[in-house]
Amino acid sequence: MYELLLIGVIAIVTFITRVLPFVVLKDKSYPIIEYLGDVLPYAIMAMLVVYCLKSVDLLSDNHGLSEIIGVSSVVILHLLKRNTLLSIIGGTIIYMLCVQIIFI
Repeated sequence: MYELLLIGVIAIVTFITRVLPFVVLKDKSYPIIEYLGDVLPYAIMAMLVVYCLKSVDLLSDNHGLSEIIGVSSVVILHLLKRNTLLSIIGGTIIYMLCVQIIFI
């Protein structure tokens, strides 16, 4: 019973923190919020790329080839198709094929 109550409280608090900014700022337009809405998605993606590639060892046995092929495939897919989801999924599949099959 305690676990269900805990999950319920966490769900309510999470919902409130997600809805509150929309309720408070629904009639107001702040330039800083619009600026952050334009800039943050790119900054977050760049941070994820840095985080994913931070532990690549270029002096290892495959010299980071799996990572280079994976990142390159994401870039190429995105330039060809302009579909973010397709680029991420395709790059992930290609990277996993490299890690699991090609560069064992």
